[in-house]
Amino acid sequence: MKVKEPGIVAGVSNRHVHLSREDVEILFGKGYNLTPIKDLGQPGQFACQETVIIAGPKGAIEKVRVLGPERKETQIEISLTDAFKLGVMPPVRDSGDLEGTPGIVIIGPKGSVIKDKGVIIAKRHIHMHTKDAEKYGVKDKDIVKVIVDKPGRRVIFDDVLIRVSEKYALEFHVDTDEANAALLKTGDVVYILDEE
Repeated sequence: MKVKEPGIVAGVSNRHVHLSREDVEILFGKGYNLTPIKDLGQPGQFACQETVIIAGPKGAIEKVRVLGPERKETQIEISLTDAFKLGVMPPVRDSGDLEGTPGIVIIGPKGSVIKDKGVIIAKRHIHMHTKDAEKYGVKDKDIVKVIVDKPGRRVIFDDVLIRVSEKYALEFHVDTDEANAALLKTGDVVYILDEE
């Protein structure tokens, strides 16, 4: 089985929300600004001190981290396990593709918002800078296979979306359900399968 070198660092994505300016002000107060506490793998992206509660028809999940910066539209990213707990059934989608997705209630310290859409299970993907894409011989929106080779558990992820931008750093993203199934943790190295 041939792989493309070098390996790619994995980032395991726990449940989180991206908020619009309007929703930040409803949840945390007028004029409120999010508080960055940790930079994430992608340039300009950060985890915030702020957390919210998300609530669906069957249950709620507390302490869901807000990620910055603010977005044009609020997006809630959860795993399938979370979806069962909440009682919603989101589709697997690329970030920002929110039409036809289920909604949810988001509760903050100053107020709450009822979203009529915005909940997704994020499609597994690799962020790449344009130079990385050239090196690996792929382009934006290509689909590849990624192998995780752990002792006693080799997993191949099919249908991995390539996302290319000069703003991106090289990183493979999966949610906690998929990572747990593959014994994968943030910082582990994975490989694109060379199928030529």
